[in-house]
Amino acid sequence: MPYSTLFFDLDDTLYPKTNGLWGAIRERMAEYMRDRLGFPPEIIPELRRNYFETYGTTLRGLQIHHHVDPLQYLAYVHDLPLQKYIAPDPELRDLLSSLSSSKWIFTNADVDHARRVLAVLDLNGCFDGIIDVRALDFLCKPQPDAYRKALFLAGESDPGNCVLLDDSPRNLAPAKEMGFTTVLVGSLEAHPAADLVIASVTDLPHAFPELWKDGNR
Repeated sequence: MPYSTLFFDLDDTLYPKTNGLWGAIRERMAEYMRDRLGFPPEIIPELRRNYFETYGTTLRGLQIHHHVDPLQYLAYVHDLPLQKYIAPDPELRDLLSSLSSSKWIFTNADVDHARRVLAVLDLNGCFDGIIDVRALDFLCKPQPDAYRKALFLAGESDPGNCVLLDDSPRNLAPAKEMGFTTVLVGSLEAHPAADLVIASVTDLPHAFPELWKDGNR
């Protein structure tokens, strides 16, 4: 079947989980909660886990319960030297350029962070747009309304025409229920939320050659 629109998660999907960037972002989250909000360090891990499991992101829980300024928070937690963790990926750039379907970043991060990551990876110009937490009015995966709004923003009416690539099974599950084809990135173990599993996005041509068939051009 033809796939007209591909949605790519950003962090831990376009680059390997093992590079330490997401761990550094988590540390910045904890620092913000300790230094800016005054939480005792010993309660922060459990509070973050609770907010993440309940609302999809720590930020959403902090917004709802502590009226945190989301832009200030996002600027703080993403203030990291990205070149320390990630580098240009020519193979990924060539792969993305060879795909004729519409391609969108779909991330729970903000557009400023997404643009910085894409610049360091040398992937500028590879995507039709960035659907970030601001564009979603601070909805986030895995909230079902986030996927519906992403479809609208991408100009796509039928989830059956779409593929979502994400490193998180919990983010893939609602998409699969809606009719997306789902690809779990960073794993080789089958999962009920994923139609396909790949270790890296660069494995896509071998694992999912249908994306390059004439119907997708």
